[in-house]
Amino acid sequence: MELYEQLAVLALFVFAYTLVAGRVERSWISGPMIFVTVGLILGPAVLGWFTDSEPRQTLRLLADLTLALFLFNDSANANLRTLGRYYGLPARMLLLGLPGAIALGFLTALVLFDTLGVFEAAALGTMLAATDAALGKAVVTNPVVPSRLREGLNVESGLNDGLCVPILLLFIGLEVGSEAHEGSNVIFHLLAEELGIGILVGVGLAGLGVWLFRVCWDRGWMTSIWGQITTIALALGCFSLAQSLGGSGYIAAFAGGMLFGHLSRDETHEVLHSSEGIAETLALLTWTLFGIAIVWQVRDQVTWQVFVFALLSLTVIRMLPIWLSLAGTGESNASKLFLGWFGPRGLASIVFSVLVLEAGLPGAELMSLVVVCTVFMSLVAHGMTANPLARRMSRIDKAESGPD
Repeated sequence: MELYEQLAVLALFVFAYTLVAGRVERSWISGPMIFVTVGLILGPAVLGWFTDSEPRQTLRLLADLTLALFLFNDSANANLRTLGRYYGLPARMLLLGLPGAIALGFLTALVLFDTLGVFEAAALGTMLAATDAALGKAVVTNPVVPSRLREGLNVESGLNDGLCVPILLLFIGLEVGSEAHEGSNVIFHLLAEELGIGILVGVGLAGLGVWLFRVCWDRGWMTSIWGQITTIALALGCFSLAQSLGGSGYIAAFAGGMLFGHLSRDETHEVLHSSEGIAETLALLTWTLFGIAIVWQVRDQVTWQVFVFALLSLTVIRMLPIWLSLAGTGESNASKLFLGWFGPRGLASIVFSVLVLEAGLPGAELMSLVVVCTVFMSLVAHGMTANPLARRMSRIDKAESGPD
């Protein structure tokens, strides 16, 4: 198919999906499941309307921009006041559960993959410890889920992918440094540069952006139409400027969003509304390219070790640390299992795998294969169980709370 024919197919399918998106979100399937399936159908596996080479080339850029928007939006929405209100659950999951998941993933990778080095195994554990807020949307926006669980998952998923970025960069740097026989001082200098530039750019641009936004709005220089583009441009500006200066664009988007949410206060959700819609659309297109260019091509490469690791990553590696981190909170076993299960893997893990490939790690191909398998299984498992388990959790919580 020619370029414009391909664009027409994607645009019309997105249009059709928007008409039934609300109905889909209440069913046992999810938007990402649909778009990955469409990608498989449109790609070489079935119709052949799209080849796997062109989407593969654009997947990185699209995934980068989408993750930058999600990092900015999620950290802005998960501002300090929200975190303070629902401090207990997300704080334990982030400070105890996340390191536990990385450590358990690291140990499991060492056992199952003898070709991976120590730092590569640690990087793989980190890549799959990051959860996807977008894939968990069916749970965190479902009003039948108790608010404390809903907000706990929302804050955790909004922050943990940003927290995983510096940890992943550290392990990549250590592995690359060990291969090149570079000293630890060089490695930590590069890491500090990535973090430092990223934080400075994100905080600086966000602070300046909020100030300019208020000044121009008060003087009537802005219109409501152009105001919808402001946060999108600011988020992408944070990401791309930090990347161009040698820093981490992901850290910049995360730090910028955090400050933006803090400074915007009650207006945060309103000004981010358009940005969230654009991010959702880009995410669905990313899942389409994922189906076209990735899923079908790796089907014959999945070994039993890859499958077992993916299965463990979605269950024991995530759920056990979350279970242990919530000890003493008074939460029931059902609540702990619910919070542990809904840690879907998605966009962040895919982008992390691209970072590993670009870094040239010896085990990068295997690590990326594990990520693809885990993300695909997560799309299906979490998509199909979101609404049924949300309703079940609501009934259990009401029964345990007793009559009012």
